[in-house]
Amino acid sequence: MVREDLRNIAIIAHVDHGKTTLVDGMLKQGGAYHENQAVVERVMDSGAIEKERGITILAKNTSVYYNGVKINIVDTPGHADFGGEVERILKMVNGVILLVDAAEGPMPQTRFVLQRAMELNHRIIVVVNKVDRPDARINEVIDETLELLMDLNATDEQLDSPMLFCCGRSGTASLDPETPGEDLRPLFDTILEYIPSPEGEVDEPLQLLVSSIDYNDYVGRIGIGRIERGSLRVNQDVTICNYHNPGETRRARIAALYQISGLDRVAVDSAKMGDIVCFSGAADIGIGDTICATDRPEPLEFVKVSEPTMEMTFSVNDSPFAGKEGKFVTSRQIRDRLFKETLKDVSLRVSDGETTDSFKVAGRGEMHLSILIETMRRENYELCCSMPHVLYKEIDGKLCEPMEKVSIDVPDDAVGSVMQKLGARKGELIEMAKVGSRTRIEYSIPSRCLFGYRSEFMTDTKGEGVINTLFDGYQPYKGDVTTRFTGSLIASEDGEATSYGLFNAQDRGAMFIGVQTPVYEGMIVGECPKQEDIALNVCKKKHLTSIRSKGADEALILTPPKVMSLEQAIEYIGDDELIEVTPKSIRLRKKILNTELRLKAEAKLKKS
Repeated sequence: MVREDLRNIAIIAHVDHGKTTLVDGMLKQGGAYHENQAVVERVMDSGAIEKERGITILAKNTSVYYNGVKINIVDTPGHADFGGEVERILKMVNGVILLVDAAEGPMPQTRFVLQRAMELNHRIIVVVNKVDRPDARINEVIDETLELLMDLNATDEQLDSPMLFCCGRSGTASLDPETPGEDLRPLFDTILEYIPSPEGEVDEPLQLLVSSIDYNDYVGRIGIGRIERGSLRVNQDVTICNYHNPGETRRARIAALYQISGLDRVAVDSAKMGDIVCFSGAADIGIGDTICATDRPEPLEFVKVSEPTMEMTFSVNDSPFAGKEGKFVTSRQIRDRLFKETLKDVSLRVSDGETTDSFKVAGRGEMHLSILIETMRRENYELCCSMPHVLYKEIDGKLCEPMEKVSIDVPDDAVGSVMQKLGARKGELIEMAKVGSRTRIEYSIPSRCLFGYRSEFMTDTKGEGVINTLFDGYQPYKGDVTTRFTGSLIASEDGEATSYGLFNAQDRGAMFIGVQTPVYEGMIVGECPKQEDIALNVCKKKHLTSIRSKGADEALILTPPKVMSLEQAIEYIGDDELIEVTPKSIRLRKKILNTELRLKAEAKLKKS
């Protein structure tokens, strides 16, 4: 059977190329909103962190109706660290819309997501977006996109993919770059004409592959996936084939069934082959599991998700301020939360650490792990995090490390300093080209050598540079490299920072704290420009005397402190340092808090 009344598509692109904005336009023109209903910008970015940062973190489903056909749309993340979301979602659709910025052209993540779609033989509609940009270079971008398709060994059919020219913000599309569009009808028409309808057997026993997991406090875990074969109804008994333990099956009953209509989930009694559905009732359902008819349990193959490349150690907060600001502070609570995250994030790995109070958490990159930490602190968790480490592999008897392909767009006057810094970090130049008024540079560089570079990069380019990275496989170990050239200023006493103590300390380096900030021994209060750690007392008070001097009443002028975000803190810390994360604070500290014990440990390390 062919479902002519249905199309399933995903929108894929590099970060900031306008996927979510284009979905907004499709929803407005596809009848998802009622008359006079308030329209929210980037409505698919529903999470608080997504709204704040303007990025998509989780893939989300929506649908529109056009000419009597229901179009299920999946909005995907564009950042390389969330590539696992894209990889698993592609199993749910029959075709993709590949978005390319009219000025930036194909970027690293564009290649990654396109390659994944082509491996599954999905049909591709190429959309050149943001054609209204003053620096748009549409003809060049068309050529670059065709070159990318040829590089990825596209078939003749894929090279003949339809190409449209859109402005997602104004909701217009056209088939000709010279002719401005009036609405998104050309895009909808192309989807109906070019994306294949779902095909399968409706009368055969049920098969449904779970591609995503949601959670609701009232009904528990909710599975989301496309029905590959047969039909599903409420109160139906099913067999779940476990993805993680092949051969293991268990029984469940479907308690509730929903389909997505616009921005809402609508309860339905039944659904059939081709439909994307949400269901509850299977308490321990996981991504990759297959829901089958009880008399014919046949698991479906799930896409192989790329392995994580970076690891951090999460541990119980053991600082003097532990338990003052967080609600969930024990190792059991942190462990449960981390393992719960692995159920819906297929590219995350969690294992027990070297101690009973620590856990090793492996992910795709610094942003992947920092988003997890930020989410946990907003849920009132309190924990400590170590410096990230890359995961090495032994291939053919050689130690290999993960590499990144780095794409950089910078003003011409910043090219020299960027190339100098990347060269010192074992970067190898691949390509350099002029793009409009800026220069685009591509490097291959070990993942570990990028730790701490982003903040330097923003300083070197005066905030105008754009840097994007993408995992580029494993290569033999490139040798040792120094990525941090500064030390730390460490509090030597417990107490409250005073203006007198900070005034005397700020000559040693940039401070991270202000007046009246509570500190404890071993807490990092500033950055030393030399490669050494200095212990100092920021709680020192000026002794009072009965003698007045000329400068006694002069105001102490303090330099404003450098307040670090979570990502900056992760980039900054060294091997012997930790980040203390609570719902209200982000503090940096040494692993060994006592100054005397820390100096003894450092001396012992130097001897060995």
